[in-house]
This record gives sequence, C-alpha cells and structure tokens, in this order.
Amino acid sequence: MDTCIACGACGAAAPDIYDYDDEGIAFVILDDNQGTQEVPEELEEDMIDAFEGCPTDSIKVADESFDGDALKYE
Repeated sequence: MDTCIACGACGAAAPDIYDYDDEGIAFVILDDNQGTQEVPEELEEDMIDAFEGCPTDSIKVADESFDGDALKYE
C-alpha cells in the first residue's frame, strides 16, 4: 500500500501475517499483499490489532477478497 510509512506496528502486532520488503514497507505474507487469501481464524485477533494500530490506515479489512484491489472498498 502506498501509504505505509514502514513504522513496524503491523509486524509487531501480527508477525505471522505481515513482513517487510527491502525498504521496510509491510506486506501480507499469505498472498504477497494481493488480498486474495483469507486470514486464518486463529490470526484474526492479531490482524484486527494490526489494523487498529496502523497510524496511516494502510491496512484494509473486508469480508470478501480484494482480488488485488484493496482500494475498491474505500
């Protein structure tokens, strides 16, 4: 997501969901940030913690797949 400032908050809250590229920009490990894979139920609480803790609102959450276009839910 273009708004990520590489603060590390999401990875701290949900290390099994988020990792960082060479510039420190976060991405979802499950599907390389495409929004095509559902977060496993056992990780949903961590995902919500990361979502709520993101200072730039870069994390998008929806009930259905983004299919690579998270902006369609804005």
